Amino acid sequence: MKEITCKLLVIGAGPGGYVCAIRAGQLGVDTVIVEMAKPGGTCLNIGCIPSKAIIHAADDFAKTVAMAAGKNAMGIKADNPAIDLAKTMAWKDGITGRLTLGVAGLLKKAGVKIVVGRAKFRDGKTVAVETETGEQVIRAENIVITTGSAPVELPMLPFGGSTSPSGAKVISSTGALSLTEVPARLAVVGAGYIGLELGLAFAKLGAKVTIVEALDRILPLYDTQLTQPVARRLAALGVEVLLGTKVKGMSSNGEALLAETGSGEERRIAADRILVTVGRKPVTEGWGREELELDMDGRFLRVDEQCRTSMRGIYAVGDVTGEPMLAHRAMAQGEMVAEIVSGKRRSWDKRAIPAVCFTDPEIVSVGMSPDEARAAGREIKIGQFPFSANGRAMTLSAEEGFVRVVARADNHLVLGIQAVGAGISELSAAFSLAIEMGARLEDIAGTIHAHPTQSEAFAEAALKALGHALHI
Repeated sequence: MKEITCKLLVIGAGPGGYVCAIRAGQLGVDTVIVEMAKPGGTCLNIGCIPSKAIIHAADDFAKTVAMAAGKNAMGIKADNPAIDLAKTMAWKDGITGRLTLGVAGLLKKAGVKIVVGRAKFRDGKTVAVETETGEQVIRAENIVITTGSAPVELPMLPFGGSTSPSGAKVISSTGALSLTEVPARLAVVGAGYIGLELGLAFAKLGAKVTIVEALDRILPLYDTQLTQPVARRLAALGVEVLLGTKVKGMSSNGEALLAETGSGEERRIAADRILVTVGRKPVTEGWGREELELDMDGRFLRVDEQCRTSMRGIYAVGDVTGEPMLAHRAMAQGEMVAEIVSGKRRSWDKRAIPAVCFTDPEIVSVGMSPDEARAAGREIKIGQFPFSANGRAMTLSAEEGFVRVVARADNHLVLGIQAVGAGISELSAAFSLAIEMGARLEDIAGTIHAHPTQSEAFAEAALKALGHALHI
């Protein structure tokens, strides 16, 4: 097979990789991208997009069930609701299929050559790709490693494990997003954002869900004020949450999850499926890292403010470079690297990367929390406005939650914004923009927010911090 030469080779077509390749192509850089599966990576195919589709379907079904039970205050009635999960999954697959084709089309439009196969470094400028038609050698002036991450597997609960034909199957989030039937009993190991997002969704679909978490709280990356509304929703849906509890493995017949509480009590949790969501690990093996001299930062590839690794001409972006493992971080990094390779001057100087948890209600956090600001030695002002006082939230039957703004006490520079509420993810861009542009409380309060919208809570939170909220 004829050898390919190019200016830029991107290994991995996830969010960071395909954005890097598209932008490079737009800038006239001769670019090749290698992907062993489908364009879009984990996020598009088996992560962000499909999980949000299932969450949406679960929300709609739960509302219909509530209507059938006469629990709808608006007077809407429904009879005998049911869900065909196989059809739901087919709908979800249709969405991911359209997006995958869209990414492939955008790469083609930008003039990027796509090579399908598994890439492996031979040296710092040469990669061999195992394709269906044989080995393809690619030589490049610059190479971007964007190999992503994979679910962490527990030694005592290997994925797919079962000791009997009728026993519970251990699945990752990928497996959960491929189920064609709602499990009667679902045990979720881990109360982070993936475990709670999927646990809540399957509870709404009718599963009896039990969540097991080794720490003493859910969503440990968020402060308790933000997570309390989620905890209340879990309780309302009948989800049992076992905190301070460690999993030990499966029962001998494979039909239950064994766990131990902090007090030493053994718990036996009957389950048809066991969903393990204890985090993700960077994919740093299987692509020839041993052939290179790359510095590591713990388990991640070490990069500088331009995403350069310790080897000249080799960059890395996305999950393989560390926390936060977020698709939008990878995209921003990928775009930056493409521009650097094209000759533009760029560096990573983002003030804030929004984190969104698509639970019920949703959580958004951008910048510093109050505790983080205090720990950094800041004197701060905090303004908080509840959705129970927001007209639009009332009309949506979504009064749970609030918007909170954290600012410096001396000059009112906004340091962080957090919120919890229904559909609050759509305000994340406004929150990020405020911090990225160096907004002060007066800037937010002085911006006219459309009425009636949930965004009014953002302006009211700023007004509250200034000492003159209008609607509370």
